[in-house]
Amino acid sequence: MITIKRTTSDNEYFGNHVIQLDAYLRVLDGEDHAFYAQYNKTSLLKNAVICYDDYKAVGIGANKEFVPKVAEIKRTYTITESRGKGIAKAILTELENWAKEEGYTVSILETGYLQFDAIGLYQKLGYKITENFGQYAVVKNSVCMKKNIN
Repeated sequence: MITIKRTTSDNEYFGNHVIQLDAYLRVLDGEDHAFYAQYNKTSLLKNAVICYDDYKAVGIGANKEFVPKVAEIKRTYTITESRGKGIAKAILTELENWAKEEGYTVSILETGYLQFDAIGLYQKLGYKITENFGQYAVVKNSVCMKKNIN
């Protein structure tokens, strides 16, 4: 049974999964990893979720305010053996619902251009590729996406 728990980035399970995510991205991003890592600090994420499958933590995600009314999805990750089970969709749905509860009307995110599965999932869930935003504005390897959630 899949369940989602709302928490903060201080949660031990969230932190453990961030370590796994960073190791995965270090390989995928290669020499660009240091650039991305500087923008993925988790110490201040008050809206974080952990997804459990039969009481085992199998995925995480978070969001934070980008600008008023716009929430940015951060640090989404599903462990390899749990992919394809709807974990990422459950995480994103919960983060969008939480953002709506807090008055946000738009959800944005950034992912790497080599993360084909992630891009496909985001598009399936209604995200559209948009101009790169913020620190990613001039980064060719970034794919930024946006979805209206109101």
